[in-house]
Amino acid sequence: MTGERVHRTSHSAEVDAPAGVVYGLITDVVRWPLFFPENVHVERLEFDGTNERLRMWATAGRRVRSWISERIQDPRTRCVEFHQTHPQLPVTKMHGTWIVEERPDGTSVLTLLHDFSVLGDSAGELSWVEQVLELNSRAELASLKSLAERWRRFDELVLSFEDTVRIDAPAEPVYEFLYRVGDWPELIPHVERLELTEDIPGVQIMSMDTLTADGATHTTESVRICFPHAGRIVYKQTVTPALMEAHTGEWNVVSDEHGVSAVAQHSVVLREEAVERVLGPGADLGRARRHVREALGRNSTATLELARRYAESVTRAA
Repeated sequence: MTGERVHRTSHSAEVDAPAGVVYGLITDVVRWPLFFPENVHVERLEFDGTNERLRMWATAGRRVRSWISERIQDPRTRCVEFHQTHPQLPVTKMHGTWIVEERPDGTSVLTLLHDFSVLGDSAGELSWVEQVLELNSRAELASLKSLAERWRRFDELVLSFEDTVRIDAPAEPVYEFLYRVGDWPELIPHVERLELTEDIPGVQIMSMDTLTADGATHTTESVRICFPHAGRIVYKQTVTPALMEAHTGEWNVVSDEHGVSAVAQHSVVLREEAVERVLGPGADLGRARRHVREALGRNSTATLELARRYAESVTRAA
């Protein structure tokens, strides 16, 4: 369009990790919500080993934005090119490249390039996009650097697990219970307070206080993306408890010929420097993994049990 110029940005970071490790984190895009603070959820729509098509949700300032991104992976050069097929206004074009360069000493240089255009080249909108790119690019590089440089302990720092509750009821009331998060303080004993904003249907931004087993209160903030036709709600905690560097999760309601399975999934990156401060002197990552598994599993299973009671009582009443 007339008057719209292409603007370019470049951000780089030196990473004390092998180039293959860094490149692997970039290509593991489905787990980006664990790796990058601003990423909320990624759905891989297509992938043939080189070309992939993604639906992505991320925070941009105080907004939640979604777009389709197409990427080309090149493991030989350790480059990943991407472009947004239908960027959200005011952005009219967004193209970029991840580049991982290997150094002779076994370390790496990671560079993130962006080429973009803004509708009408508006000075105000351009300034906002540049600020978001600056903040997000620096945050992405810092997160990748931090994770990559701990690659030898990566399997200890990251854990994923799920809990399942069988329910003798249709899927709809189970999903309804999980979706109506604004009612949880009246429905779920361990939820003390919850503030909810849903300006875009199915995109929920929430702040919540929950009680722990020892009577303490944890305040978390989350973004939830709801898929009612699939019986799924995915979420990313944007403010986490002290022991967790990142936390993503998913509620799944799956029907079969015998009823419904309600599944709570969690993925966590532990905050290593907080382990002894939270759990006491001498605590290690193994103890932290057990503690987080027990605490998250206890609360999510309790929520699923309450969803079961609600759905089964509604079904009997009908």
